[in-house]
Amino acid sequence: MAVRQAPPIQILNERFGQRPFRVSDAVAAGVSRTTLHRLRQRGELSAVRRGVVRLPEAGMGMLSDLAVVSAVVPRGTICLNSALAFWDLSDEIPRQIHVAVPRGAHRPSIEQPPTKVHVFSAETFEVDRQRARTDAEEPFWIYSRERSVVDAVRMARWVGQDLALHALRRYMAQPGADAARLAELARELGGSARLRPALEALLS
Repeated sequence: MAVRQAPPIQILNERFGQRPFRVSDAVAAGVSRTTLHRLRQRGELSAVRRGVVRLPEAGMGMLSDLAVVSAVVPRGTICLNSALAFWDLSDEIPRQIHVAVPRGAHRPSIEQPPTKVHVFSAETFEVDRQRARTDAEEPFWIYSRERSVVDAVRMARWVGQDLALHALRRYMAQPGADAARLAELARELGGSARLRPALEALLS
């Protein structure tokens, strides 16, 4: 007796839930492109951008662009200015989503939402990479608070010197601030020469 397959919407809901997903991932989950096209025509799927869709009832949160970029760049990690804003380490509202990919991986070009793709060392790419969720419960990958601060200081030419130092000061004023962890990450990532004097000046 043949096993009856679950309805396409049920498959998509169970597999992807609230988050946006790529058409290719839906096909891999067992829903054909023809079925996906039909669901979009009926309004049971909505397009986020080319090749990325979502279930309409999922809605769009204030931070949904982070989840959209994560869907487009599955190996990517939200970083630098975008990570600082997410962790409340900056008052800046970035004009672009900043996402990192490991050196040697495909470097996509993303126009919507406006996105800046950075290439990070493959050897340290996974360090302090973690899952987070938007206000609409959409998952995405981002660097931790601590790594975001260290990256900002060691890559101040990309972030801006003033913004990097502001992020460091704000981090150190937050509950649970861990200067030793910052120093450890800086040694691992190669940013000690920049972080040490900034941290010493702040703590003196």
